[in-house]
Amino acid sequence: MKAGIVGLPNVGKSTLFNCLSNAKAQSANFPFCTIEPNIGVVNVPDPRLEKLEELVNPERVQPATVDIVDIAGLVKGASKGEGLGNQFLGNIRECNAIIHVLRCFDNDNIVHVDGNVNPIRDKETIDIELQLKDLETVEKRLEKVKRAAKTGNKEAQAEEALLDRIREVLLQGKSARVVEAKNQDEEELLEEFQLITTKPVLYVCNVDEGAAATGNDYVEKVRELVKDESAEVIVLAVGTEADITELETYEERQMFLEDLGLKEPGASALIRSAYKLLNLQTYFTAGVKEVRAWTIQVGDTAPQAAGVIHTDFEKGFIRAEVIAYDDYVLFGSEAKVKEAGKLRVEGKEYIVKDGDVMHFRFNV
Repeated sequence: MKAGIVGLPNVGKSTLFNCLSNAKAQSANFPFCTIEPNIGVVNVPDPRLEKLEELVNPERVQPATVDIVDIAGLVKGASKGEGLGNQFLGNIRECNAIIHVLRCFDNDNIVHVDGNVNPIRDKETIDIELQLKDLETVEKRLEKVKRAAKTGNKEAQAEEALLDRIREVLLQGKSARVVEAKNQDEEELLEEFQLITTKPVLYVCNVDEGAAATGNDYVEKVRELVKDESAEVIVLAVGTEADITELETYEERQMFLEDLGLKEPGASALIRSAYKLLNLQTYFTAGVKEVRAWTIQVGDTAPQAAGVIHTDFEKGFIRAEVIAYDDYVLFGSEAKVKEAGKLRVEGKEYIVKDGDVMHFRFNV
């Protein structure tokens, strides 16, 4: 599961990627600096993992991770191949969610591809290019399915009806994510179409240092614009975040954050939001050898969660021993949780909850 960072050239995408992943993607004051998509495997900050480490005192700790992809800047006409449009759009298609970076700061030393700062226009530029690409995809598919629909094929007729609804929405300048599936078949078709504008999106307003804690007028305009999109808006001083990652010690970083009026780096909140955007959640295993956070999809069953550790765990699943995170912290150890009768034994149908501490019994 990957979240792709998109936006116009020079809005701070590669700088954001660098401070998220500490992978030094080239970052410069000109367009198309990032040509191949950089992929960073980013640790997901989770205070629960720190608490479990404190209680268990293991030999090692392994956090959950999320893949972040730095995609080069889109420009007007990308859907028709302008700039490196086709390549970039293909990279976005391969991602499961979109982190859309908008420039919300003034700085005469950093050129804007359209001449001046206007995040509303910038958002619309990107949206239109993605919508045009989806419209092209939908119309090609409609051409094929119409022939089958005319022969009376019920499945083709259902697909044609859904494609017509999507096409209408795209022609209105809206994204395909506003089209709601009427049934399970439509849900599966929407997934199969792999449209770019059905992907969930998170907006990152890149501000200057002075607006890191409170935002600014640009941010308020963005919030107003996306209020009906069910999308989260995060305010981040990307350049400042990059400076924070360069500091040597935790204490230095905390002092810098306090000066800005922040409790934690904005990048940490962004990573957690990206994790949720991808519909991911965490369960833990906790032993003296290792305390580890494991990444699963929301709604996964106990055998599916076991399969993330090893496929044999899923194939030979017998049962899961489950402790709620809050109970583990309350009683302080696995042994005390058992004494209190709070350890549960769950079977194949159990839907794993975020934060569960688990052991699996299996037989292959």
